[in-house]
Amino acid sequence: MTTPIKLYRNPKSGHCHRVELMLAFLGVTYETIDLDMANGAHKAPDYLKISPFGLVPAIDDGGYTLADSNAILIYLVQTYGQGSQWLPTDPKAAAEVQRWLSVAADNIYSGPCAARLVKVFGAPLDHAAAVQKAHALFKVMEAHLQNRTWLATDEITIADVAGYSYIAHAPEGGVDLAPYPNIRTWLGRIEAQPGFVPMATSPIPELV
Repeated sequence: MTTPIKLYRNPKSGHCHRVELMLAFLGVTYETIDLDMANGAHKAPDYLKISPFGLVPAIDDGGYTLADSNAILIYLVQTYGQGSQWLPTDPKAAAEVQRWLSVAADNIYSGPCAARLVKVFGAPLDHAAAVQKAHALFKVMEAHLQNRTWLATDEITIADVAGYSYIAHAPEGGVDLAPYPNIRTWLGRIEAQPGFVPMATSPIPELV
């Protein structure tokens, strides 16, 4: 019997959700372990052995531990999704995927993710600046998706998985998705994929 992968997470974290989404899409058996981060569970010595920077998500796959959501996506598809479209080997397609992983780690993190951190978790960040960055990103993505189905290639890849969670939940951070029909259609395509699992939601603030 295969031992389930352990996913250490905060259920309202988009970084954690992108990993859970990938596990679900690949049909990999996993169990979630919700950390009591408010009381410092992510800084406990035993957890720091798994995630040295004390961040979520992290996984334990039969004794192999790994932190960082994008790194985990790559590990999962190369371990459990060989022959799939999730991480292409063609140099140009692979570069396009990597470009959007960089967007997830930079533009998405400092834009819709940061805005949501303020509203959902009370993070001491500049909310107005994060909202501005989110809209700047979304304008680029909206144009990019004008005549495309997916972000990087003609098929869904880890680029789409890495981008989904914080963009889908941008309204929780006070970022309106109404002006971006192409983005909303793209989000719907991801949600229509077999195995899709939603992320825990938070109250959506009134947009002003």
